[in-house]
Formats: sequence, structure tokens, C-alpha cells
Amino acid sequence: MTAPLLSIEALCVGFPHRLGDFVAVDGFTMDLNKGEIVGLIGESGAGKSTVGNAVIGLLSHPGRITAGRIVLQDQDLAALSAKQMEVLRGRRIGMIFQDPMTSLNPLMTVGAQLAESISILQNKSLSEARIEAAKRLGDVGIPDADTRMHQYPHEFSGGMRQRVVIALALAGDPDLLIADEPTTALDVSVQKQVLDLIRSICRQRQLGVILVTHDMGVIAETADRVCVMRHGKLVETGVTADVLGSPKAEYTKQLIAAIPSITEREERFRNPARRTGEIDAWLLQAHDREENGAFLRSSALVKEFPAKGASFRIRPPAFRAVDVPPLEIARGEVLGLVGESGSGKSTLGRLLTGLLPITEGAVTYTDHGDISALRQAAQRKRFRRDVQVVFQDPYSSLNSRLRVDHILSEPIRFHGLASRAQTPRLVGALLERVGLKAADGRKYPHQFSGGQRQRICIARALAVRPRFLLCDEPTSALDVSIQAEMLALLMELRRSLGLTMLFVSHDLAVVRQVSDRVAVMQRGKIVELRESEALFDAPEHEYTRHLLNTAPRVQIETRNLEEAL
Repeated sequence: MTAPLLSIEALCVGFPHRLGDFVAVDGFTMDLNKGEIVGLIGESGAGKSTVGNAVIGLLSHPGRITAGRIVLQDQDLAALSAKQMEVLRGRRIGMIFQDPMTSLNPLMTVGAQLAESISILQNKSLSEARIEAAKRLGDVGIPDADTRMHQYPHEFSGGMRQRVVIALALAGDPDLLIADEPTTALDVSVQKQVLDLIRSICRQRQLGVILVTHDMGVIAETADRVCVMRHGKLVETGVTADVLGSPKAEYTKQLIAAIPSITEREERFRNPARRTGEIDAWLLQAHDREENGAFLRSSALVKEFPAKGASFRIRPPAFRAVDVPPLEIARGEVLGLVGESGSGKSTLGRLLTGLLPITEGAVTYTDHGDISALRQAAQRKRFRRDVQVVFQDPYSSLNSRLRVDHILSEPIRFHGLASRAQTPRLVGALLERVGLKAADGRKYPHQFSGGQRQRICIARALAVRPRFLLCDEPTSALDVSIQAEMLALLMELRRSLGLTMLFVSHDLAVVRQVSDRVAVMQRGKIVELRESEALFDAPEHEYTRHLLNTAPRVQIETRNLEEAL
């Protein structure tokens, strides 16, 4: 029998702390063969990324391997010094990180970065490395590689940047590739391209690939085998189809049950259990005179950005990012907005909420009028209170230097919604309303998980008693179980408080669960706008069908899973 490329034996990783060591990985064991993709999946904090970092020797300080072995073709990586690992890193082990923008140097051209890596890892001259770099860019599917070699990372789309990162990870022709959440921020079609590329490279070069992700659909369509982790321990492993189709561990069953369906709308999101509290009466004070009908109307909207290279003498045509027909959102409605990266989804959301100036057209709210005509500070302040945003990244959305109770009390004080004496009680009630504890207000953002931070962001948006929420990719960085909790919370708040929402996402399954109507955007235009169920069941536009066909799916026997649960 052929020996595995990589063998991890009873791996333990600890982080020393004054109150006792924190065990991040506890007795993890797995094998990986050449030409095989093994997926690591679990909730945030399960230890998935820590396993990958331990293999490549990039554990965050003061983390260290406390027990176990990591054997790469008869070489124990856990026993190597930092200098010895430097020799292996890049040459025998490559890594694809989650965020391509932080993986690339913004001050160097893409070609220079790749040529430098090839020169160091393969001991080639820079001239030879540049020729090889252009070839490698072409190999990962970047068109006109000779020209794009001279461009900077910000000139590439998210998918193209991730292709460059893959080329960098393969610069030293490694035997093992670790892909840590390589598709988290990508839309479905770009995600499919990146996953197809990783899969084809794995087969062609007989690489072993460890794929770390929280997306069950990605695992289902990419991994040969899967390891399910929880609290640093391996709870279940096996062939992907067997684990997802007939899970044995209770935790695996719960993960699979949390996945939103793209084929049907589920009752748990349509009619979540209604929760109320004394805070609801305070939150509803701004809604007492509302009537049915349109909440927001826009004429045909156009947003243009100046073209690069514009000067006094030469003015190239402006880039038209958004060009959409008139829109209307009814009170209490959730309008979903989907499309690929760069299609104009987030730009349109910012136009409708007044965060970007409009080139042509107008946006009118029933209670505020044309938002571009709000000249007085009091008018703008009132509008800002009614219209709030929940952004994609809960990490950068919160001020890390302020305690949570200060973060939530600041907008209440700014808008004069409660006295100084009342504010602490309201802040505690808001935290409890979004599923946290009132005592959590005394903590700082870094003391919370990603899902908890997103709950704090929702509480902050609710703190000013809004009537409209722009949810811009609010669940894209969350694992499936936390994502399901967040969606249920948003839908329950919408039901209890009568909120109107614009829900921007590239996750089609999520959009189906929460939206009453769905608008599909392509290259700045809305190509289809229909009732959610009608659009998903019988899409009319070719581009909508393309998005639905490329969306990753978990094929499981629902009947068997229900019986198991």
C-alpha cells in the first residue's frame, strides 16, 4: 500500500495563557494522499485553520505544537526548527489564504511579486523568473498574462486576485497545498472557477490539498474526503458523499440541517419563532403612524465613476457602474439583490441609502422625500436614523478601542432617544434582544466570535429605531450554523418590528430564504426582477439560470437526515 503524502498523528496545539493553556487542537488525526483533496469543516473556532497553520509552521504566537506528529513523506514537520521550516515553506508546502488583498503587496505589480517568488524558490535569475511568471499566470487562467504582469493587485477583480494567489502558492512547485477559506468572499460563478482550478491543478500535478472552509457546498463539490471538527477535536471523517449523505455524529447532522436550501423556502426562515421583550415597545415608537404601501421609490438610477487617466486635456468615458430602471420597495418587504462581484450590487445599495451621490436619477422615501434634497442637518439626521446598514465584515465594523456598551450607547445619545440614566438599561435590553447577555456590554469586540460581533452590529443598527436596513453581505463570513441563527434573527426582527430590508448577497440559497422579491444584477443592470419563488423555480433570464446552475449544492437524502435527527 502506498504511504500517504501527509500523515497527522494525534496533533495537539496549545496557546499558553495566565489562566491556563487553551487547547485549540486536541488529538487531531488524518492522512492525505497525492492527488487527493481533504476538506476540514466545522464552526468558527473549531480548529480548522489552526491545523493548516501547524502544518505549514505559521502558528500565531504564542501557539505551539504540544503533542503529536506531522509527517510529510517521512519528515516530521513538528520536530523541525523555524529555520528548517523556512526552507520547506513554499518549496514543499504552499498556502492559499482567505483574503487575496492582504496576501498581495499593493505597492508591487503582480508580475514582480510572482517573479520574485519564483526566483527565490527555484533559484532562477529574475529574467528567467519573469518569463516563468507570465506562463504561470496563463496557467491559472488569467488572460493576456504578458500585459497583466505589469498591473497592480487593485486592478484585478476578486477572482483574478485569488488566481494570482494560487499562482504564488504554486511558485515553488510544492507537494502539498493548504487552501484556507479560498472562496469565502467570492460570488458563485467566480467561486466555481477557483474551485475548478484548484481541483484541476490537484489532479494534474498530483498535489495533496487540505481545503479549509465553512461552506458545505464547497466541500460537497470539491473534496474527496472530509474531516468534521468541533472544539479542536475530530468528530467524524470519511468519504465526502458518505459523511454528508449519511452523517453519524450528532454534530455533523446539526451542521447539515443548518444549510439553507436553494431548492425550496423553509418554514424556519419564513416564520421564525416570535420573540418579544420590553425593548420592542421602545423600538416600535418610530413606527406608530405607518401605513401600507411603498416605502422607497427610485427613478432610473445611473452611477458613473471617472475613468482612470482622466486629465484636463483628455477625458476618457466614465465607467458606468449602475444603470437600473425605476425601483420600488414596499413597507415590510425584503428585496434581495444578487449578482457576481462587480455587478453593482453594493453600489446600488449605497445609492438607495444615500451613502453615494447619484449621477442621474433620484431616490425618494415616503417619509423623507428626495434624499438628495435633504439640505438641513436636522433632515439628514432624521433620515440617517431611519435608514441603517449592517455591513459584511463585523471585524472592521466595530471600534476595537471601545467597549460594546459604549458602541451601542453612542448612537442613542447622538440622536437623543433616551436620557443618560435610561441608556444603560436600553443597551442591555438590546443585547438580549439579539441573543447576547446584558453583561456582554462590558466586553470589547475582540472578545467575541464573528457571529457574536455581527449580532452586536445588528444591535447597533437597531439602537436608533430604524425602519429600513441595508444588509450588505451580512452572513458571507459566517459558518453555516451561525449563518442560520443570523438569518432567523433578521427575519424575526423584520416580523416583530415591521422592518423593510434590502438584502445584498452572492449566496443564492440565503437570498431565497429571506427575500420576498429578488433583483438579479449583471454589469450594472438589473436583468431580472420577480417574486422570489417564481424566479428560483423558473428563471427567465439566461444569466439567472447561469447563477443558479453554478451555485454549489449539498446533495443529501433529506428523508434520511430527518429520520436521523
